[in-house]
Amino acid sequence: MAHAAHHAEAARRKDIRNRWMLASPALVIIFLAAVGPLFVMLVYSFLAKGDFGNVKWEFSTQGWFNVVFYRDIFDDTLGFADANMTIFWRSVRLALITTGLTLVFGFPTAYFIATRQPNKRDMWLFLITIPFWTNILIRTFAMQEIVRNEGIINSALIWMGLIDSPIQIMFTEWAVLFGMTYVYLPLMVLPLYASMEKIDFRLVEAGYDLYATRLQVLRRVIIPLVKPGMIAGSILVFIPSLGAYVTPSVLGGGKNMMLGNLIALQFGAGRDWPLGAALSITLMVIVTAALLIYVRNAAKSGGGAHG
Repeated sequence: MAHAAHHAEAARRKDIRNRWMLASPALVIIFLAAVGPLFVMLVYSFLAKGDFGNVKWEFSTQGWFNVVFYRDIFDDTLGFADANMTIFWRSVRLALITTGLTLVFGFPTAYFIATRQPNKRDMWLFLITIPFWTNILIRTFAMQEIVRNEGIINSALIWMGLIDSPIQIMFTEWAVLFGMTYVYLPLMVLPLYASMEKIDFRLVEAGYDLYATRLQVLRRVIIPLVKPGMIAGSILVFIPSLGAYVTPSVLGGGKNMMLGNLIALQFGAGRDWPLGAALSITLMVIVTAALLIYVRNAAKSGGGAHG
């Protein structure tokens, strides 16, 4: 028995070693493509600012200092970097609102698709995924035709007699919200549909048989069953919304800058690479925190379903 156990243990160790060897090329690629650039940003954030961009290879925490504080160039007084804090808050706020809007519009859309005949669902999913075939910049420019002064929204409101002159939507936060909701809506619909497709709708019928209202069935039957899809879709929308660059640039203009635009500005016209790197790492920390919250909620959902 001891001899057999020894051979079994040796076989198990050999299998683990072989698996690591097979996985090593993928791990190296992941490290070089993902961890490597983040490590470069981390190093740059602790270097000194170059005179004409780039960095000086001297240890400095000025980049991290400038994330929260600024020093007046005239009297050398210290103050909070109000502009950075405003952009941080705007980015988080717009990302959260975008996530909420995509959930509001994506939930009924996913429910509609999930309740169609199985042979017709593929067509609806195909229509949902069509926007992914087009570059995000083109889709954002297309949104301009809806929100500009002579666009579809203003033209429809004027035609209905609700307004006499166009409402300024372009280059406002509303335009950014419209654009990001449109761009990221499929990322909410697909996870929701994946969860709703697995629902046993006999549970919904049982709820009606027990004299539950539509709202009660939605709140006590459907939403608990699709909660994993809601969490996954929210994360998939929140993360890219937080670091959005194209949509705020095109629809928001310079006065509605978000975190992605601020980072690009530091690496471009600002010529402050350590600050840009520090802001990038800060964004990564926020995204990591969001992912940890998702994993924690997913684990709870899984545990509750198992129990």
